[in-house]
Amino acid sequence: MAVPKAKVSKARRDKRRSNVWKLALPGMVKCPKCGEYNLSHRVCKACGFYNGKEIVKKEA
Repeated sequence: MAVPKAKVSKARRDKRRSNVWKLALPGMVKCPKCGEYNLSHRVCKACGFYNGKEIVKKEA
């Protein structure tokens, strides 16, 4: 069983738990069909197109 050799200070603990290393924004790209921003490698929610093909039928 692992036992800590010394107390971890609050500053050291909080540095480790901080969000400095996390990404601020997921990879957003513009849809080539309608220009809306959406997550990459996913069907566009606005127009329903993915990779140049209509996947989901959307009414105008």
